[in-house]
Amino acid sequence: MPQVEEGTFGNGVPYLRTGRGPVLLVAAGLTTEHATPKGTARRASLAWTAPFAEHFTVYLVNRRPGLPVGTSMSDLAADYASVIEDDLGEPVHLHGTSTGGSVALQLAVDRPALVRRLVVAAAACRLSPRGKSVMAEVARLTEVGDTPAATAAMVAAGTRPRLRLLTRPAGWVMGQFTAAKDPRDMLVVIAAEDVFDTEPHLGRVTAPTLVLGGTADGFYSRDLFERTAAGIPRGRAVVWEGRSHVGVAGGRVPAAVGLGYLLAE
Repeated sequence: MPQVEEGTFGNGVPYLRTGRGPVLLVAAGLTTEHATPKGTARRASLAWTAPFAEHFTVYLVNRRPGLPVGTSMSDLAADYASVIEDDLGEPVHLHGTSTGGSVALQLAVDRPALVRRLVVAAAACRLSPRGKSVMAEVARLTEVGDTPAATAAMVAAGTRPRLRLLTRPAGWVMGQFTAAKDPRDMLVVIAAEDVFDTEPHLGRVTAPTLVLGGTADGFYSRDLFERTAAGIPRGRAVVWEGRSHVGVAGGRVPAAVGLGYLLAE
C-alpha cells in the first residue's frame, strides 16, 4: 500500500493523499461530517483508490467543515477551485462520486480551465424528483435526531429495488453507530444539492467528461445521466442496466472504466 498522508488545505478542506504522478482530485459523496474518513470507511476509500494511486497523486477530498447556512454548490466548487489554484498550483484530473460528482460538475462549469479531464460517477446535472424526495426525508429525519431512520432511507435508495426491503433494516442498524456529533454541515450540503441544476450551463464544460450511472439508481435516472453527457461538448455516458447508486459509486468495474478514461489523454 502506498504511503498515505492526511492533512488540510489552506482553506480548511480535509484530504488524504496517496500515490504519485499527475494530480487527481477525488471528491467524496455525502458524509455526516466533513473530515477525512476513519476506520472501515477509510480502509474502503483507500482500497477503492489503490488502482488510481498507481498512476496519479490522488487527493481524496471532502468539503470544509463549518459551512454557513445558505452555502451553494457554486460555493463548494469555489473551495475546490481555491485548493487547485492556491495549494496544487495546476489544473487537475477530477473524479466526483454522488454529491462529490455534483460539486465536480459545478466546478467544471464555473471554472473550466481548472479541470483537465472529468469523471462523474453516480451523479448527474441534478437530482431526480425521487432523489430530491429521499434527501428531503433524510434531512427531516436528521433534524429531529432520528439518524437510524435517515440512514435507512439513504441506504434503501442506494441499492437495487428488489433489495430495498432488506437493506432498509440494515441501514437502520448502521445508523445506530454513525450518528454525527454535529450534522449541520451535512444538512447544508443537502440543501445546496436540492436546488443544484447545471443542465442549462453544461456547454461551459471544456474538459472531456465521462458520466457513469446505473438504471437502478434511486437518486438519478438513465435520462439524467444521458442528458448530462449530451449537454457537455466532449461528454459521453456509460449507463449499466440494473446497477444501483452504490453499485456505480463503489463498484470495481465502474472504477476501472473511470480510471481508463482518466488515463486516455
